[in-house]
Parts: sequence; C-alpha cells; structure tokens
Amino acid sequence: MSSGTASPVDTRRVAIAYVVLCIVWGSTYLAIRIGVADLPPALFAGVRFLIAGTVLLGVATALGRPLAMRPRDLATNVLVGLLLLFCGNGLVVWAEQFTPSGVTAIFVVTVSLWLTLFDAIIPGSPARATWKQVLGVVAGFAGTLLLVDVDIHSLAHTDWRGPVALMVASAAWGLGSVLSTRRPSQAGPEVNAAFQMLAGGAALLLVGTISGQWHGLAISARGVGALAYLVVFGSLVGYSSYVYILRHLPPTIVGTVSYVNTVVAVLLGWLVLDELIDGRTIAAMAIVLASVAWVRRAGRARA
Repeated sequence: MSSGTASPVDTRRVAIAYVVLCIVWGSTYLAIRIGVADLPPALFAGVRFLIAGTVLLGVATALGRPLAMRPRDLATNVLVGLLLLFCGNGLVVWAEQFTPSGVTAIFVVTVSLWLTLFDAIIPGSPARATWKQVLGVVAGFAGTLLLVDVDIHSLAHTDWRGPVALMVASAAWGLGSVLSTRRPSQAGPEVNAAFQMLAGGAALLLVGTISGQWHGLAISARGVGALAYLVVFGSLVGYSSYVYILRHLPPTIVGTVSYVNTVVAVLLGWLVLDELIDGRTIAAMAIVLASVAWVRRAGRARA
C-alpha cells in the first residue's frame, strides 16, 4: 500500500482506477441515504463490508493471490480498516440519518484537507505537498462549498451530531489513508482491501449488535437493493480502486477524489432526479475540476 513511481502500464491503470472511483463513489451517497432510511446504520454498513470482504477474498484466492501476510501487514490492514471503514464510512452512514446531503458533502470533502495535513506531519514521505498543491486543495474546497450551496445559516441549524461525526469521519479517513502509505504491505491490493473490509465490517457489526439494532429489524426491497449496490460498486469496485491508487499516487492527489465525487453527485441529481443546474453550479464545477487538474500537475517538494 505504498505510493511510488508507477510504470507506464500502472499509470494507465491508475488513471482508470481514479476515474472509476470518482464516478462510483459519487453515486454511493444516494444509496447510503436510501439504505439508512430502512435499515439500522451499523448493521447496514457492517453487513456490506463483511459480504464485500468475503467475496473479494474469494476472488483473490481464485486469482492465485497469496493470502498469508506478515503480522505487521495484518496489523496495518486491521488498523486501516478500522480507521477508514469503521470510523470513516461508519460515521458517514450514521450521520446521513439526520444530516442534509449538502452539509454531508461539505464535511466529506474535508478529507482532502486532512490528507494534506497528515501527509505533511507524519514522517516517512519522500516528498511533501508544495504551496501550489495546497492552494489547489483550498480552491477545490471553496468550489465545493459553492457547488453544494450550503450557507452558514443551514450549518447553524443542523443537528450537531451530524457535523461532529462527519468531521471525525473525515479525519479518520485521512489518517488511515496516510498510514497505509507509511506502512507498505507485501500483500496484493485485493488481499489488503479484503482484510480491511473484514476488519471494519466486523467492528460495525459488533457495534450494531451491542446497540440492539437487530431488534425489530425489517428487511425491505429498497434497503436490500441499496446494500447490493454498495457491496458491488461502493466496495468491490470503489474501495478496491481506492486501495490501488493509494499505492501509486500521493495522498494529496488521492484526496481530490472527494471533490470530483461531489461533481458527479450533482450531475447524477440532474440526470436522474431532474435537479436544477444553473450558472452557479457550472462555475463551481469548473473551479472544482480545475483545482483537481492543478493539484495533479503541481510538483511535490522533497522532504
């Protein structure tokens, strides 16, 4: 899970994985919102990752990937799984029960800021983000604020549990992502992703069980459909792509995925739900996409 210099073949694969991740994860917020309307949040997220982790482990076995790993690698995958999936995704799912999607988007895109911060203060990186990249990250964040069009008034009247949970989730995701690049695993990306999902899913399922979420559980077609979509696209496709690009791209660049996710979510709302796209929306999307291009092109300084 270390970031390094990719070969020409890897460069193409990384580009494809980046684009796939931007599109897929941009659609998962709607699926999460639908799922938590019918299913308890911890059980919903926990079952998702346990199923996806088990399937991915089976795929890795079928492909002949070695499952054995060093104790150090296993500990790293468990820690990263707890930070990214148990804390990061689990808290987002919990917060979406009572947090407007626009407010959720604001806090989720702060992942890029946390990634830049942790990449700068945690030792072990051969390079550091330059002021040009930091400027691009801040510009992208400003563009996202304009895109979701959430003002201070709406933030002030939001249930405080949502913003607090989302801030902790974003910080945990940023920390877990950077730690995964500092403690490279010798296992393949499929095996790493599978063990991380199993660790995060088991922790979420444990919390759901302890909190009594099995009591009165009602299965619905809509909830099962959202769960199936998140297992296949959100986890098997999306999370595996995320683990893969972390091997080859600096955390600062990886963080720009959250900006593009927001653009994709807005475009899907326009295509599927006939939501309005006006001049402000177009300008905001242009700022966001330009900031992503800027961050990707800006060079990194040696540590």
